[in-house]
Amino acid sequence: MPTKKTAVEKSAKRPSVNATLTKPAVKTKPKAVAKNDLAPERIAEILRRLEAAYPDAECALQHRNAWELLVATILSAQCTDARVNMVTPELFRKFPTPKAMAEASLPAIEEEIRSTGFYHNKAKSISGAARKIVGEFNGQVPRTMAELLTVPGAARKTSNVVLGVAYKIAEGVVVDTHVMRLSNRLSLTQSDDPKKIEQELMQIIPKDHWIQFSHELIHHGRQICIARKPRCVDCTLETLCHSADKTWNSGEGAAVS
Repeated sequence: MPTKKTAVEKSAKRPSVNATLTKPAVKTKPKAVAKNDLAPERIAEILRRLEAAYPDAECALQHRNAWELLVATILSAQCTDARVNMVTPELFRKFPTPKAMAEASLPAIEEEIRSTGFYHNKAKSISGAARKIVGEFNGQVPRTMAELLTVPGAARKTSNVVLGVAYKIAEGVVVDTHVMRLSNRLSLTQSDDPKKIEQELMQIIPKDHWIQFSHELIHHGRQICIARKPRCVDCTLETLCHSADKTWNSGEGAAVS
């Protein structure tokens, strides 16, 4: 005669609901970028549609010169452009030049930029950038990537912003979180490394589009191709996109991808 199983024996064999729900999902290997994804015709059509959708796309950070743009870009790390634009007018009223900023105390700078977050590190970068520019570049923000990369707080993304927006010099492609996300969704890259993404984009995007391409992609990422729930039904690039997380499909994507 079979014996009855105890509650302990039953629970030992059957996982709890919570255990099942919290079991980590199996990570899948990212899909490799296909050659036809990078076909010149497809790239040209992406650029054409972005330009048509955002003919006046430009940097959202308010500035009057290269120095103010450099500072604003440093402040924009982990912070919205809108918040930065609220902070910089008073910051530049008190410290209008690299020399004035270099002579300011860290607490004084921190007080003005506190609401942008990570203000201790940002104040050190801004103060260091001011001293470097005053001491080695005669108070002028450098016009080359090599020189800008020696300035505290000016990593490659920030340097690309300053060169492209303030000086109209295309030495690379600005890769922020929006450009990273959209480049992956559009199968222009499968990398999550900003440096690698930039190098790959520079190979497929014509140089005369490097500056504007970033502005357009950033605008598209903010307005349409948002992170959690992209508005694919309103997307001008929908028929060129076959991302796995699309929220709507017109049925034409397979034909043009």
